[in-house]
Amino acid sequence: MSPVLAGVLQLLALTAALALAHVPLGNHMARVYSSPRHLRVEKWIYKGIGADPDTEMRWPAYLRGVLAFSLAGVLFLYLLQRLQGVLPGSLGFASIDPDQAFNTAASFVANTNWQSYYGEQAMGHVVQTAGLAVQNFVSAAVGIAVAVALVRGFARSRTGELGNFWADLVRGVVRVLVPIAAVGAVILVACGVIQNFSGIHEVGQFMGGTQEWNGGAVASQEVIKELGTNGGGYFNANSAHPFENPTPFTNLFEIFLILLIPVALTRTFGIMTGSVRQGYAILGTMAAIWAGFVALMMWTEFAHHGPALQAAGGAMEGKELRFGIGGSSLFAVTTTLTSTGAVDSFHSSYTGLGGGITMLGMMLGEIAPGGVGSGLYGMLVMAVVAVFIAGLMVGRTPEYLGKKIGTREIKFAACYILITPALVLVFTAAAMALPTPGDSMTNSGAHGFSEILYAYTSASNNNGSAFAGLNADTQWFNSTLGLAMLLGRFVPMVFVLALAGSLARQQPVPATAGTLRTEKPLFAGLLAGAVLIITGLTYFPALALGPLAEGLAA
Repeated sequence: MSPVLAGVLQLLALTAALALAHVPLGNHMARVYSSPRHLRVEKWIYKGIGADPDTEMRWPAYLRGVLAFSLAGVLFLYLLQRLQGVLPGSLGFASIDPDQAFNTAASFVANTNWQSYYGEQAMGHVVQTAGLAVQNFVSAAVGIAVAVALVRGFARSRTGELGNFWADLVRGVVRVLVPIAAVGAVILVACGVIQNFSGIHEVGQFMGGTQEWNGGAVASQEVIKELGTNGGGYFNANSAHPFENPTPFTNLFEIFLILLIPVALTRTFGIMTGSVRQGYAILGTMAAIWAGFVALMMWTEFAHHGPALQAAGGAMEGKELRFGIGGSSLFAVTTTLTSTGAVDSFHSSYTGLGGGITMLGMMLGEIAPGGVGSGLYGMLVMAVVAVFIAGLMVGRTPEYLGKKIGTREIKFAACYILITPALVLVFTAAAMALPTPGDSMTNSGAHGFSEILYAYTSASNNNGSAFAGLNADTQWFNSTLGLAMLLGRFVPMVFVLALAGSLARQQPVPATAGTLRTEKPLFAGLLAGAVLIITGLTYFPALALGPLAEGLAA
């Protein structure tokens, strides 16, 4: 079987699996976030944290819940790392330095999972399981909760209430993430992913010395890292490590986990707003962008330029032989078009244009289909902008799902869109202008610039993948990337929840003959065009200095 055909078959199998899971999981999540009932275990949790799950919240109260919970998570994870040296199960590892502890705490709470450390050489069992794995669950649940709040903003009228953050958080963990993760972990263990609490042990001789590996609860962390679009690896090699991702099947299964909830949430959106076709329009836009990126990535990586690439069947540098170009390209596009950041190959070793595709996927805002929750609310904000543009074209007050998009709403949407590019470009410019950050670059020229641009793009968009080659374990990068992750995660949430509150207070506008049909393919095309044009206008100068310059010079 040719490598190209193998890649196409993997793509078809993945699409079929997602199509089968889309309706049942989407329906289930709609019931979860609409049900008035609370499970017994949920009641215990509410009692333990002192929350009343039946109290409706307006957007400022909802936001305070998000920020207070996340701040507590940052503090807890920071202290856990700083105390690692005296904790049991630390495997003899020392406590984490303050700047790296801050970076890691910000990273995992912000659903970014950027790692400036070697996982198997820095973190013991307690930090990995009680700290990082727990944040993989709850940070994903926070993203879903914010998305559901925005959906309620579209669905409700003449009220500013968006639900209860604590109820949405707990239900997301208990009823959605934990059950799927439990089944997924069993599948990964059956396919060869390790799951234990063994210590460090020698496995043989390697280049004249001994080679050591430590075990860990890898399968349980691997499944939620993908399912929750988190991305942090138990080992430094991430999903390229055979203990995390041993076979082509597990590679495809992990891609499926990454896409599962973001794809199903479009169904949840359609059901909760009373129009399934609106959900399919959003899904169609996401799918078209994702498929286009996959096709472009496979084309750039399978292109046979020169005898070395011809002999290898494509650009195999930095890729695992067991996954090949097809599986690696599919994983790379999926992980950068979502806020996952897990990698099964080194993006820095991709062709110049291939590396640019991974970067552009994050620059879109990771909305195709995006992270758990963040992908949906990001695309809905872009839909608000697209409706506004369409209204300007025809001279009519823009409406979306029966809600008028006025000055207030478009200001919130514009602020949401502008905050992330501002973080990326300002921090990248500062790193290139100052004398010391440039010392962390392995390469010079366009590729070296791409390393830094990729790092801040990944951090600000809550992705977490790295271009490889950049030494980010410095006080400058640990501090600035940590700030970029926190600001890139929570400042946009402010505008999303403010937009949701504004929409929920409106009275629905009846549809007329002049109403734009936002469930039609025409609007989906307009939405995709708005996403690509806005991103292109924002980032093209920076891309021209990095991956485009490198790709055109190759």
